[in-house]
Amino acid sequence: MKKIVIIGAGSFNFTRVIARDILSFPALSDSKLVLVDIPEGEKYMVSSHKIIQKIIDQGGYAATVESTFDRRAALEGADCVIITIRNDLTIASWAKDLEIPKKYGVDVTVGDTRGPSGIFRFMRSVPALKAISEDILALCPGALVLNYTNPMCMVTGYMRKLGVEVIGLCHSVQSTAAMLARWIGADRGDVTYKCFGVNHQAFYTEFKVNGEDAYPAIFKAAEDPKIYKEEAVRIEMMRGLGYFVTESSNHNSEYCAWFRKRGDLIDRYAPGSYGYSIRVITDRNNTRDAEMERILALDTISLARGEEYAAYIINAVLGDGTMFEFNGNVPNTGLITNLPEGAIVEVPIISSKMGLRPVYCGDLPRQIAALNYTTAQCESLAVEGLMAADKEMIYHAIVNDPLTAAVCSFEEIRQMTEELFEANKDTLPMFQ
Repeated sequence: MKKIVIIGAGSFNFTRVIARDILSFPALSDSKLVLVDIPEGEKYMVSSHKIIQKIIDQGGYAATVESTFDRRAALEGADCVIITIRNDLTIASWAKDLEIPKKYGVDVTVGDTRGPSGIFRFMRSVPALKAISEDILALCPGALVLNYTNPMCMVTGYMRKLGVEVIGLCHSVQSTAAMLARWIGADRGDVTYKCFGVNHQAFYTEFKVNGEDAYPAIFKAAEDPKIYKEEAVRIEMMRGLGYFVTESSNHNSEYCAWFRKRGDLIDRYAPGSYGYSIRVITDRNNTRDAEMERILALDTISLARGEEYAAYIINAVLGDGTMFEFNGNVPNTGLITNLPEGAIVEVPIISSKMGLRPVYCGDLPRQIAALNYTTAQCESLAVEGLMAADKEMIYHAIVNDPLTAAVCSFEEIRQMTEELFEANKDTLPMFQ
């Protein structure tokens, strides 16, 4: 029996999917699943517990499920820890990350990954991440630790600096590969690719179908007006840089200088996208209770395994040992030779009974390395600035953000950074 702890288990949909997939592997079907959340998430953690128990009963699994607010008790002797927290419990706490930069012309869509919005979101999460990391190191130092919390690179980099050998996981690589296969009418099982870079800004340097280069077919598919409308930013990036990027168009438009520095460019490439995340979360909050009750009321639940990486990795390392390759986020130890050493990069990783082995990738194409290098340096600077409680380092991380630099002067970035610090002063004790 393996003890698998999910921290942030009030994420009802994510938790039930991860649990379903874990239990679908025979070698993990007797696992002890322990759900952890804070009291504010109790209703959703209780619902997660109920649906997992329903999965256990329906599947006839020998597993057990527990839920608790006592994180230390949960982590004692854990074999695996999955982190999926969101430290912003209200829309208002996230909204200021978008609203303050918008005053200075930095127009973002989601604001959870990088740039001024992502940096302040990361820093607000640090007290919780620090406590979680200290508990893992004290109570289950040998556990397999998987992080889904954004901003991926900064969260993963920070926990690594504290000594936790965490691997960062994201959905974008496999979902984009499936989308490209669909565009060109290929069976997903016939597709192979090489994809690496930094999270949400990794690129497919190879994309093949049955061993043949599929990029000509991808460029051809991108001429379809319907496809172009859905993914204008990523298609323009492919046309300009030669390769396709992993994360969605709206999201990618806020990571670089080409699409959001003028209103006409936003209207052309990502219309109506400002504050997309706030709208989505608001809608989700308005409907999630009803959706949760609907799922709980189902007589039967599909036990079919999905494509989320976590369960496959856990099975490879802690289960039957079936090797599994995935793209994950780890420190750059010479894996990508033209990105900064120690920065968090997204590369292929082989998981097995021997553990996790990141794959050497070599050089990125130089035009992509230039973009990724700036991104990686900004994220590393933000993590180091946070750990040193140095506001000037945070300012410098924001100064070099491509979109911010495209629309703001040094003085404006200084004012914006100070305003963001003031708005967040109650949640950033390390800077007081």
